[in-house]
Amino acid sequence: MKEHTHTKEQEALLEAKHINKWYGEGSKRKLILHSLSVTIYPGEIIAILGPSGSGKSTFLRILAGLIEPSEGEIDIAGKPLQGVSNDIAIVFQGFALYPWLTIQQNVELGLLALNIPEEEKQKRVTEAMHTIGLHGFEHAYPKEISGGMKQRVGFARALVVQPEILMMDEPFSALDVLTAENLRHELLSLWIEKKIPTKAILLVTHNIDEAVSLADRILVLGSDPGRIRVEIPGQSLEQRISKTADHVKLVDAVYRVMTNPHGKPEKLLADKGKEVLSEEESPFQILPQVSIGKLRGFVKKLEIMQGSEELRILGSTVNEDELLALAELVDILGFGGIEGTKMVLTGLGKEFANAASEKAREVFRKQVMANVPLIQFIVNRLRFYPLHIVERKEVMTHLTEYFSLQDAELQIHTAISFGMYAELFTYQHENAKFVSAKFTEGE
Repeated sequence: MKEHTHTKEQEALLEAKHINKWYGEGSKRKLILHSLSVTIYPGEIIAILGPSGSGKSTFLRILAGLIEPSEGEIDIAGKPLQGVSNDIAIVFQGFALYPWLTIQQNVELGLLALNIPEEEKQKRVTEAMHTIGLHGFEHAYPKEISGGMKQRVGFARALVVQPEILMMDEPFSALDVLTAENLRHELLSLWIEKKIPTKAILLVTHNIDEAVSLADRILVLGSDPGRIRVEIPGQSLEQRISKTADHVKLVDAVYRVMTNPHGKPEKLLADKGKEVLSEEESPFQILPQVSIGKLRGFVKKLEIMQGSEELRILGSTVNEDELLALAELVDILGFGGIEGTKMVLTGLGKEFANAASEKAREVFRKQVMANVPLIQFIVNRLRFYPLHIVERKEVMTHLTEYFSLQDAELQIHTAISFGMYAELFTYQHENAKFVSAKFTEGE
């Protein structure tokens, strides 16, 4: 089997250097992406992984020319990228089909911007539809076909352009598990057989197994702002197809990186990648956006599973983004952590899982006071201020030294939820003030 590989002698199809992206200006400026660089060579599939809010899709749209970067350079075929390039085609998560057009007419839309003869256009459409498995559906309408077939139309519409680079933004996430797996397998098979008229593929996904199954290289992004935490070499095509034990090990390793956003990637990967950027210190950690109900449910599920479970198995039952947030909060509170390839509860985690309502609240109160600086900040001021009242704007002033305004709002929202559940304080929405509750000195 001949693999798609690149050498240093090959010219890059696309090269992006130090891409920054922000929205707004001055004090309202929100940095979305920080110094992202990537080079795409012929013959490779690159996957971009990252939690929600890490800017994966924004980065892809910048590389495709749909959005301008605030800073940085992008060259395609050695020339500066200016707007949308005919050398790039995109498949999005949504099918975006016109219901009044037939399947063939929807595929032909990909060629509207190209000035090519009618005979060549029809040849390309026919070839693309046959390649993607749409033969026999030429005259059908979108309402008459399944979700999987609709996404095939999206692939055919992109490939009919015969792009140098095919970019895909969460292309399988709207499909059921079995349909998505079948399409991934078909895509990889077509790539191996060189039936896809494109030289490279860039995939944005939140699905770790999908990235490991398809990619030659995996870029893992961190958030606030989006940046490359680590680049991980993918496996050989044979390993990706057969899904050997090494495949499972790599999936587990990537899970460790994704569920430990503040950990050192090189340690978490056991030398499977190189660190690109170290984490910056901050007096406040980023609180995961997780409700108390979901935290309780997750910890109880782990307790039922004898207190531990493989991350990849948890990832098959919980949305990946939600799993990352839950795993991080469990770690912050001292209820559990990642050990090897598993999420394992501590004794406190088991106590929290099994406790009745009031006891669980007490355990949570002690742990949130011990481990969450933002809660400590609010509670300490409530204790020592004469009226035991703290205005929201005071907390916001401190948070915006380290977070954007939007992220600071999210942190306060989460802190209110945690503090009220722990009965450390109440919050008056009408006048935006924190008010002390009945808590024991020293808790």
